[in-house]
Amino acid sequence: MTRISDIMTRDVEVIQRDDTLQHAAQRMRALDVGALPVCDGKALAGMVTDRDIAVRGVAEGMVPQESRVSDVMTEDVRWCRADETVEQVLEQMGEQQVRRLTVLDEARQVIGIVSLGDLATRQDGHTDEALREISEPD
Repeated sequence: MTRISDIMTRDVEVIQRDDTLQHAAQRMRALDVGALPVCDGKALAGMVTDRDIAVRGVAEGMVPQESRVSDVMTEDVRWCRADETVEQVLEQMGEQQVRRLTVLDEARQVIGIVSLGDLATRQDGHTDEALREISEPD
């Protein structure tokens, strides 16, 4: 069985809760990513996406140079461990309707991230059921 540790993206950059929206957007642009795990120190505190910045922040009139990541991030995020199987994580993604999960170690610190795209391109399993579940309206 393929484990998440075999396909996850390692050395993931994180952003802090008190960083500005502008800094988060600049990091996303530099890294060519659409989401960053948010930490409080070293502990996972949530996730912020480019959509969060645009819709929850800028569209609501927040000033990107002054507003904080904590103002727009999603706090109750799902995560997985590196030793979980691809099947377990695909099932969790489908149930929770998420396209990416932060990977945590035993100390609950960020060690990676795994996306539906990683699962689709880096292993032989079937991602079609998870994609159907993720794409269903709430």
